[in-house]
Amino acid sequence: MKFINLTRRTEIGANSYYLEISGHRLVLDCGMHPKNTGDEALPNFKAIADRKIEAILISHAHQDHIGTLPVLMRRQPGARIFMTETTAEIGNTLLHNSVNVMTRQREEIGAMLYPLFTHRETDHAADLWHWCPLRQCISISAERAPQDGTEGLTFEFFDAGHVLGSAGILLRAEGRTIFYTGDVNFDDQTIMEAAIFPKEKIDILIMECTRGDHAKPAGWTRGDEERRLAEAIDRAFKRGGCVLIPVFALGKTQEVLAMFYKFRRERIPPDFPIYIGGLSSKMTDIYDRRASRARRQLARLQLMEETAPFVLNGQTIHDAPICAERIYALSSGMMTPKTLSNIFARRLVEKPQHSVFFVGYADPESPAGLLRNAAPGAKVTLDPDEAAQRVRCNIEQFQFSAHATREALIDYAEKLSPRKIVLVHGDPPAVEWMRTKLALDLPGSKVIVPAPGVELEL
Repeated sequence: MKFINLTRRTEIGANSYYLEISGHRLVLDCGMHPKNTGDEALPNFKAIADRKIEAILISHAHQDHIGTLPVLMRRQPGARIFMTETTAEIGNTLLHNSVNVMTRQREEIGAMLYPLFTHRETDHAADLWHWCPLRQCISISAERAPQDGTEGLTFEFFDAGHVLGSAGILLRAEGRTIFYTGDVNFDDQTIMEAAIFPKEKIDILIMECTRGDHAKPAGWTRGDEERRLAEAIDRAFKRGGCVLIPVFALGKTQEVLAMFYKFRRERIPPDFPIYIGGLSSKMTDIYDRRASRARRQLARLQLMEETAPFVLNGQTIHDAPICAERIYALSSGMMTPKTLSNIFARRLVEKPQHSVFFVGYADPESPAGLLRNAAPGAKVTLDPDEAAQRVRCNIEQFQFSAHATREALIDYAEKLSPRKIVLVHGDPPAVEWMRTKLALDLPGSKVIVPAPGVELEL
């Protein structure tokens, strides 16, 4: 059994992992780095260039997990692609949007390799994807488990509770079990319900570490945090300002819209207009279409109908006025330069009546991370093509992560007590905390932090 971390560094970047077991070669996820461009945005596919991949399994449709799938499919034309049906629908929409973004980047920053794939290639790729239901055992070499008693390699998707369609992946071969968590949440969110993961004996656990460097606040509950957000919005409006909330188009947008729906029902604060981005509206449409089929809270809630957000895009964002008592829930969550949240933030960051609220993960080196951590009055550069600006707006942080707490991850690992634990999807401090804690709590388990690009014999 062999493993290669194809992510270029120990970080949350272009997530991708090579696994070889029982003669089968497969790849788990193939993301695009949210901050890098060109080849640096790709996973390290060169590490497996001389190996024929039999299958590619996708855990969910966030850009950092599916964003370079057409590229890998081009390089591995015989590989079969597996994901949940919902991830396929969301992923198709996201990849087409990515083509548009890369085309603009070719013009704006001279990224001559862009786009890395085309709309036609995306359509062709999507036609080859195999949709898999949750909790169904599927063979890598055929779309059903072997019936002749032979020991083939099979997999099974489990609801990960992260975003719509997200799944952990259980692999079985020759009496061994490997479980890849993907991105997981063990707590209920406003819409998404907590993960339902396997409790059986696992030999190797490949586990995310996103929140490994953040302890869960004492006494924290989601209900209390929702009330704290509502009260903060009310205070911001009473100061005569608006609120910008940088969000990811998939997942975080729909969660905050559900919160706004609840706030309106309770009239705390009073009714207020909401603005979102174009990709966010497409993702929300998918959430609404699948409301009755997904395992979720507020099952009948139609977000677009009940919250009636205004939709902004790359053209209208420049003309949209900054109005008091309005919420601008705009992507990207990292406030990547040239995105709606970045453009809007640069317009209000120096105005003390306005606010920026952070509600999820932000890379410390991203514009969102720099602004979130900036001291009042300090200067920040939100776009390298623009001048630095002094931070005068109000900044607040809220805990609505779609990732599991480090305490929940440790608890899950301890319940499984796997022979080996491979730690991925985390910045170095997060991964190191998890490694140290697991080594102390599970002395019978070998804890591995895989060096990027290095083949490990598991």
